[in-house]
Amino acid sequence: MNRVKKILKGIIPKVILNYLTGFFYGWRGNYSSWGEAEKKSSGYNSQNILEKVKDATLKVKNGIVPYERDSVIFDEIQYSYPVLSSLMWIAAQNGGKLRVLDFGGSLGSSYYQNKIFLDSLIEVKWCIVEQPNFVKAGKNHFEDDRLKFYYSIDECLENNEIDVVLFSSVLQYIEKPYDLLELVKSKEIKFVLIDRTPFINENDRITVQKVHPKIYKANYPCWFFNKAKFLDFMTSYYEMVMEFNSFDNANIRSEFKGFLGQLK
Repeated sequence: MNRVKKILKGIIPKVILNYLTGFFYGWRGNYSSWGEAEKKSSGYNSQNILEKVKDATLKVKNGIVPYERDSVIFDEIQYSYPVLSSLMWIAAQNGGKLRVLDFGGSLGSSYYQNKIFLDSLIEVKWCIVEQPNFVKAGKNHFEDDRLKFYYSIDECLENNEIDVVLFSSVLQYIEKPYDLLELVKSKEIKFVLIDRTPFINENDRITVQKVHPKIYKANYPCWFFNKAKFLDFMTSYYEMVMEFNSFDNANIRSEFKGFLGQLK
């Protein structure tokens, strides 16, 4: 079966393959409100998601496997070089020190992904703000002198000076993403780094994402942002240092992008 899948991937254009698989999982619908989409969703709070993410991340932490993303284990690390170069560029401006607020950062996926490079810096503080069940698991199984877990942005900022806020595959799963970005702006954090975020040319669209069962069984609301509107909002606060492509894709015509912004 795996061989058949590999053959199909080799002969069917990626856009068509995404469309076909969208019948079974992926992003569907165009809902009038977040609440309407939630009624069609199971959410992200189920214990089975946390347990699968925790097991995969513990294997990375303990050196059993090199990398995980969204609980899926990989044979090698898949770097987002624009994200990595942005983090190291920020650290270079701070004398080799880097203090990150990783919003929705799971149990440390991005931290462990980039750890070999972070280890070369003079000082690293990697602070994850997550859901309560993830924070509890993070504190119990992963927290150390560099990796910390917090229940809110305010709690994190009370205990740390932060150079950059990282949103990696996060903003699209927030009910009010622009309110969240307004909050970050109000804290006057110098940099914001966005990755793996879907954009369309049409109006903002609310969908329901059905996750592939090889990851975990779940479905939840998800935004596709109008790119022009999003950039207009961001550039009112931030100077765009860099725009880059992300490696995600969807069965909805879209592009996954990333941005590095510096507070004006």
